[in-house]
Amino acid sequence: MKLLNTIILTLLISSTIQAQTMKMEMSKNLERYTADLVANANTINPERQEQLKELATDLTSVLKETDKHDVIFVCTHNSRRSHLADLWFRFALMYYGVNELGSFSGGTEATAFNPRAIAAMKRAGFKTSYDKSAENPIVSISPLTYPVWNVRSKVYSDDANPKSNFTAVMVCSDADRACPVVDGATQRFAIPYNDPKHYDGTPSEELKYDETVKLIGTEMMFLVDQIKKQMILQGKSAQ
Repeated sequence: MKLLNTIILTLLISSTIQAQTMKMEMSKNLERYTADLVANANTINPERQEQLKELATDLTSVLKETDKHDVIFVCTHNSRRSHLADLWFRFALMYYGVNELGSFSGGTEATAFNPRAIAAMKRAGFKTSYDKSAENPIVSISPLTYPVWNVRSKVYSDDANPKSNFTAVMVCSDADRACPVVDGATQRFAIPYNDPKHYDGTPSEELKYDETVKLIGTEMMFLVDQIKKQMILQGKSAQ
């Protein structure tokens, strides 16, 4: 009977998520890419899954006390991994219909959103546009036509980012070591990724950027899926 109840609850959660998932206007390429990300959740190793579930549990717990909470993804230069995590997290929030969380990115210093990372997001199916001659351009990126996210490289304390009551997620080991305390953050987590910049200018460059985009995308989809399931269980599911 306990097993049957567990199966019924799992099916109920699954059907509720499908019913409440926001219908996004996606390119066919991105639609296929997203389906692959969701299907690849089982490729995340168990230790990493536990880290992501812990983050999901923490964010869901925060939402018990407030109607809105923000996440800032932090790396050193805000040029690759923090942007990729931010954009995939934004996308996953919309995909699963989680409206209570906001997503931002920043660095311990600012440079520019690297064009190789932008190109990899475009290959995944996003529409991108920016002034290639600008030193630190504002990059417009969209699943198709809506929404359009305008992002640029900045420090995590930039005026465009929340100043308090946010969760900081460190996505590179250097930033994790250099920034043990993130001013204004109520929680701080580290889920570092390897930097694809080490392959810049090599024959493996495009492959490694694509792998990084896919890895971060898979984990952000898994993370928000876990958040959604926990919100349903606690009776606070986004409509």
